[in-house]
Amino acid sequence: MTPEFAHSEERPLPKRASVVVIGGGVAGVSAALTLAQWKVPVVLCEKGRIAGEQSSRNWGWIRKQGRDLRELPLMIESQQLWRRFDEQLDEDIGLRTGGTTYLADNEKDLAGHADWLERAKDFQLDTRLLSRAETDAMLGQSEGRFVGALHTPSDIYAEPARAVPAVARLAAAAGAEIFEGTAVRSIETAGGQVSQVVTEHGSIACEAVVLAGGVWSRPFLENLGLSLPQLAVQSSAQRTTEAPLISNSTFGASGASIRRRVDGGYTVARSGAARFDLIPAAFRHFFAFTPVLKDRWRIVKLRLGKTYFGPLGSHRWQADEASPFEAVRIFDPAPDHQLLDSVLQAAKTLYPQLADVRPVERWGGMIDVMPDEIPVIGPVAKLPGLIMATGLSGHGFGLGPGVGHLAAQLATGRAPLVDPAPFRYERFGS
Repeated sequence: MTPEFAHSEERPLPKRASVVVIGGGVAGVSAALTLAQWKVPVVLCEKGRIAGEQSSRNWGWIRKQGRDLRELPLMIESQQLWRRFDEQLDEDIGLRTGGTTYLADNEKDLAGHADWLERAKDFQLDTRLLSRAETDAMLGQSEGRFVGALHTPSDIYAEPARAVPAVARLAAAAGAEIFEGTAVRSIETAGGQVSQVVTEHGSIACEAVVLAGGVWSRPFLENLGLSLPQLAVQSSAQRTTEAPLISNSTFGASGASIRRRVDGGYTVARSGAARFDLIPAAFRHFFAFTPVLKDRWRIVKLRLGKTYFGPLGSHRWQADEASPFEAVRIFDPAPDHQLLDSVLQAAKTLYPQLADVRPVERWGGMIDVMPDEIPVIGPVAKLPGLIMATGLSGHGFGLGPGVGHLAAQLATGRAPLVDPAPFRYERFGS
């Protein structure tokens, strides 16, 4: 843990804050930064370390292209926030404008890209379809392997492991009090309204709480008697040795997606390839997730194992008892090496410039997925003062600044930067 964020005897928790943020991922630190810049007293509590989980384990893409149209207004704002963060920082987070390119293996894929482009036309993006020849030119190839592509030149990307801690430092410099190694066990109320959070190191009185706990949000809410149809899906990714520059764009293809890294290597993974561990919540919310599983059954592995009884299983605890968040400070699942071997081989075939690369590091991560694959951002009617900022469904790194900003607005009664209705908690019923 970094000393600037660590809890210690010399730096006890404050007794009071206006807002407490639970979770030190991209959404949580963005909310804390927003609130601190507004001079709102804010405390962020992270059970492990800042960006210890999915916020440092993703691909680093910050894209408008291919988004669910309900997310697009917030994503457009998020890109501007990322650029603003980069301007305010005195360190390189790898933020680059290179574009996003989705490669089409066949005419059906290209038609799907064209359909999205037509539906997104009201947003006046700079996205366009590329011909076979234009795609070859971008890839530095001449084989005509792809029939075309969808390309958005203004899309950006960054290095997640650098970016999120840097934003947290920016938040701390603005006045946010950030504590690592500090699990929030529960929320207490007075008069039906949020009144304080109870952490492993003591309580903090507050008027509002932003829950940005990623995959941990569901068990946290269940312990409060609230339901959230959110499941954890494990993904795997890898980074390679240095290789020639293909393009400044990120590339998405069915076999392997790649992003050039500032270290000269590539982050290589496969979209939608994931493992879904069966836990009690999986059975409880099975029908809500049936459309997602049906759509992705070829690339999702279902598994019943010891995780059924693990930290994301069914647990209950009192505020004065140790919670699952203290039992697992950082969720660090083993990567799927068999999958990643396949992905790397596909990458070498699709992008011949990578023929000689080797994997340098591989990792797993847990993605908090909602049935409709868009986040939950907004108040919970049954617990006034609680603001949700979770369920980012694998889109969270790019979207995170907007999610945090919107959550901060809703927590303080400010006018929202976009219509929050598509993200409301109650859309799933009670």
